[in-house]
Amino acid sequence: MSLDPELVDLLAKTPPVALPPQNDIPITQARIAYTMARKSSFAPIPLHRVVDERWQALDREISVRIYVPEARLLLPVLLYYHGGGWVFGNVDTHDQLCRILSKEVGCIVVSVDYRLAPEHPFPAAVNDAYDALQLAAREIVRFHGDPSRIAVAGDSSGGNLAAAVCLMAREDQSRTVSPIFQALIYPVTDLSTDFPSYTAYGQGYGLTKESMEWYIKQYVNHTNERQNPFAAPLQAEDLSELPAALVLTAEFDPLRDEAEAYATKLATAGIPVTVSRYPGMIHGFVNMLSLTQSKNAISQISESLRKAFAPK
Repeated sequence: MSLDPELVDLLAKTPPVALPPQNDIPITQARIAYTMARKSSFAPIPLHRVVDERWQALDREISVRIYVPEARLLLPVLLYYHGGGWVFGNVDTHDQLCRILSKEVGCIVVSVDYRLAPEHPFPAAVNDAYDALQLAAREIVRFHGDPSRIAVAGDSSGGNLAAAVCLMAREDQSRTVSPIFQALIYPVTDLSTDFPSYTAYGQGYGLTKESMEWYIKQYVNHTNERQNPFAAPLQAEDLSELPAALVLTAEFDPLRDEAEAYATKLATAGIPVTVSRYPGMIHGFVNMLSLTQSKNAISQISESLRKAFAPK
């Protein structure tokens, strides 16, 4: 297979953004460049209500952006965790995607602006992701959300957080809510870079092996934390009693094999899982909203969520 012609054309028209480790500019400056490069060029999709809030956790506030598609009671809820290697990204970089999901699924989307590394290394991001889930059970009632129908989703490092949140909810006996579904978009599931897809696609396809190793070093301070299932869900010995999952991968993505390995491990544990590999695509394609394959992937995610939210 070769890269999708639409993708090749888009990449030819898109100026590259030099980020660490390829460029030693300060992280704060790199974050600005990342955000500017990834803001959607499309006009924001109008929704009934979009509001930024700060939710009070036990020892800190968590910033969220809430998307409400319509004025209707008991809307299902999706917690969305943005990608960016735990270092980059925010609610603005994924604003249009969250708007699309809110409208297509007919659900409230809560986009979580979790703390970023290296200033806030593991487990800060996953703790924010999990606490936002638990707080959502209380806070989304004000927006006519249904606390009994909450799912999680995320792309790349955000997919890592979504998977970890499901594991945390299973282990937490004092939890308020557990997700009923997880949509994992080319997720990081392991913190090694030894998979064959890293060898095949770790250079020349956008996300590189060198970049991933740098991201991991920013997020995880200690080597032994790389085996912690809340940092690397593939390391979990037991994946039973988790919510059903959709796992999307891209053919030319260094993360492809670890994401598909996680899907296989979920299925082996008896968890209903759908895994879809998008041919000719690279890491990050779902946010390339003009691509046909991006639209197809978003449609698949939306359909899976509608089914998960449907009354049983």
